[in-house]
Amino acid sequence: MEPVLSIHQLGKSFKDKQIIKDITFNVHKGEIMAVLGPNGAGKSTTIRNIMGIMYPDEGAVQFHNHASKEIPRHKIGYLPEERGLYKSVKVMDVLLYFAELKDYPLKKAKERALTYLEKFDLKGKEKSPIEELSKGMGQKVQFIASIIHEPELLILDEPFSGLDPVSQELFKKEIKALADNGTAILLSSHQMNLVEELCDRLFMIHRGKKVIYGTMDEVKSQYANFKCTLKGENDLSELERLPEVQHVEHSGDVFVLHLTKDVNIPRWLKQLPDELSVHELSIDRISLHEIFIGIATDRLGEKEADLHAE
Repeated sequence: MEPVLSIHQLGKSFKDKQIIKDITFNVHKGEIMAVLGPNGAGKSTTIRNIMGIMYPDEGAVQFHNHASKEIPRHKIGYLPEERGLYKSVKVMDVLLYFAELKDYPLKKAKERALTYLEKFDLKGKEKSPIEELSKGMGQKVQFIASIIHEPELLILDEPFSGLDPVSQELFKKEIKALADNGTAILLSSHQMNLVEELCDRLFMIHRGKKVIYGTMDEVKSQYANFKCTLKGENDLSELERLPEVQHVEHSGDVFVLHLTKDVNIPRWLKQLPDELSVHELSIDRISLHEIFIGIATDRLGEKEADLHAE
C-alpha cells in the first residue's frame, strides 16, 4: 500500500548541532502512528519539517506524490502543541476561518462545525468568544478546527494535554473514528497509556535518532519482558533467588518480579516453590511507559530496533 506520508532520511541542524538525523518512516491511510521521544529528542523539529514550518537540510518529506515544497497543505490538518486561537473571535467564526484557509466549502464547513460542536458538548457556544470558554472547551474548538476540512493527513501534537478524563475519552473516540474513516494520523504524546490504547505503530526518537520503529506487538516482543506481580508475605531475598528473575521491586507485601527475556512462562510457574505465599498473582509484559522510561534513561541500552516491515 502506498503511504500517505513518507519521511526519508530527514536531517536538520541548527548552527553546529544536529537535531535530527536519518529519520525515516511512513504513515498509511487509516493508520494511527505515534512519534515519541523525551523532551529535546527531535519530535517537534520532525513535525515542523513535515508541516513546512521549516525545511530539512537532508532527506525528503513526501505526501502522496508531492515533495516538501509542493505538498497541498489544504489536505493536512494540524493541532499544534502550542495552542493559539483568536480570543475575541466567536467560535463559529474561528472554525469557518480555518475552513476558508483550507479552501473548504463554507456551507459544508458550517454543517460540520455544528455537528462537531454538538458532539463535543459545545452546542449553543457558536456565538461565544473564545476568551469566554474554559481551557478544555478552547482545546476542543482547536481540535475541531484541525479536522473541519476533512484532511487526509492529521498531525496531532500533544492532543490530550490539559484535558480531563471525560474529554480525553471524547478525543480518543473521535481519533479512532477518523482513522476508521481513512484519515492517516500522526500523533505525538507523552501519555504512554493513551498511545498504547490508540496507536497501530510507533516511531521513537532519542537524541535525534531512531531507536524504535514498529507495530505495538513488535515493540512489546522486542522490549517488553514479562513481569510477575505477586501479593503475599514473602521474603525479598528468596524471590530474588528464583530462576530467571532479573530484579525485584516491592512495596509492602506486593512484589514485582522482572523476568528474563526468553522466559517460558508456563514452565516458570511450575518452578515456583510450594511454600510461596500467594494472595494474588498476575503476569503481563511491561508497559509502553516503562519501555519509554527505560530507553530515555538508557536502562534498555542504545540498541536500535527497526521492527517494521513495510
